[in-house]
Order: sequence, then structure tokens, then C-alpha cells
Amino acid sequence: MKIKKLFFWIIIFFGALLLLSAVITVFSKDVSLGEKVALIRIEGPILQSRDVVEELKGYLRDGSIKAVVVRVDSPGGGVVPSQEIFEEMKKAAAKKKVVVSMGSVAASGGYYISAPATRIVANPGTLTGSIGVIMELPNLKGLMEKIGVKTEVVKSGRHKDIASVFRGIGPEERQILQTVMDDVHEQFITAVAESRKIPVEYARRLADGRIFTGRQAKKLKLVDELGDLQDAIKLAGQLSGIKGEPEVVMKKERHPIYDILGGRVPEGVKRLLPKMELKYLLPSA
Repeated sequence: MKIKKLFFWIIIFFGALLLLSAVITVFSKDVSLGEKVALIRIEGPILQSRDVVEELKGYLRDGSIKAVVVRVDSPGGGVVPSQEIFEEMKKAAAKKKVVVSMGSVAASGGYYISAPATRIVANPGTLTGSIGVIMELPNLKGLMEKIGVKTEVVKSGRHKDIASVFRGIGPEERQILQTVMDDVHEQFITAVAESRKIPVEYARRLADGRIFTGRQAKKLKLVDELGDLQDAIKLAGQLSGIKGEPEVVMKKERHPIYDILGGRVPEGVKRLLPKMELKYLLPSA
């Protein structure tokens, strides 16, 4: 009889724990449990967008997160991941205050993803701008001829092997690639003009690939304020109505081993694989 009573109370105890856990889970999604600022770090070349997009979406769903600070220390990277982060930043800024804090470099794609923020804070010596597109294509034709290796190509269209690393680029092919580059460049210019609320022609005059210091960029209306990361966090708190020092939360770093176990190629390895790709990238990076 005593064993049955003990068993009964154990079931009641664990049932109460499960109920309490369920209540906390439900209410934590909708009820603010504090006034916090989330910090997202985007450092190094922009090779993929998945992690940043997931992080932004998670913080938008979290009622306790009042604002998001995005620390950008990047020379840019691939066009597509930059555009995907840009779109998610734009959606985030429409729902919550988003403040970008620029580190040493926030150029090309690094500036592209920063543009939609509610406010952009740069250090006076930050290197930013570099509004342009680049495509770097290795040419192994001379090397292959020296070692006596010839590549045979069978193709269904005249330009199917455009930008092949085994031969140079002809005038017609160069014109085709330049047309593609010009279109992507125009997309960059339009995105900057709309995000920063400046005339397209004014943005176009700044979009010749040149870089600016943070102080120069402020004068040119490419950034809003000068300051460091702590200034950006403080500003995010003020913009979102947080009184006093905001609590800062950030996601834990994921080890590359999880990518391997999940069947994904780590981003550091992807960077070494040769491929044809348009880039919003500061060339020296």
C-alpha cells in the first residue's frame, strides 16, 4: 500500500513539473520576461545566409527581445547570401529596432546587409562603402599548355562554357559577363538608395567601388552615427524604450563538427572550392 502511495505522489510530482514547463513555454513566447537587446555577429566573408537568417527570425519571435544589434565586421562576400541577409534585415527592421554596429570593415556586401537597419553606427576609422560587384575568374590556359594537358569540351550552346578556367574570355563573352555585372550592380545601388532614403542618382555617384572611413560615410549619409559597439547597444535600448542598461543576449557559436555530422560542408572548406560566383567583396579580402 505504501509503495502505491509513493508511486502515486511521484506521478503527481512529475505531472506538475510537466504542466509548469508547458505553461512557461507557452507564456514565454508571447509575454515579455524582460527587456533585452539581442546581439548578432557577422564576421569575416559572407559565404552563407542560413545562420544569420535563422537567428534574426528567432529574435523576432521572442517577445522579450526589444531590439537587435548586428555587429558587422566583414569585407562582404557572395551576392546571393548578402541579398538574403539584406531581405531578412529589412523584414526585421519593419518589426523591431535594428541597429548595425560596424567594426573594422563593413564594406561591399558588409555594407549591403547593413543598409536596411533602423540606424547604422560606425567607428570613425571603419572602412565601409565599396559599393560594387566583382567577378574573379582564374585562367589556367597557359599552365595547361605548359604541362601538356588539353581539355575537350562538348556543349549544347555557344556560351555554355562561358568563364571556363581552361581558356581566356573573348570580347563577346566579356560583354555578356559585364551586362550581368551591371545588372547586379544596379540592384546594389537601388537597395542602398531605398534603404538609406537617398536619391538613386546620388547613390550611383558613390557606387564606383571606392571605400570610405566611418567619418566620411557619415557626412555622405551612408551611416547615421559614430560610435562603438557599446554605443550601438545603448542606442538600441533607447530606440526601443528600454530604461537603464539593457540586458544583452547572443547565440552560442556552433562548432564546425555539427556541420559535418549533419552532412553539410563547413563554410571554411566551401571557400576553398573553385566556383564561378558574383561577389559584393572588397578585393583585398
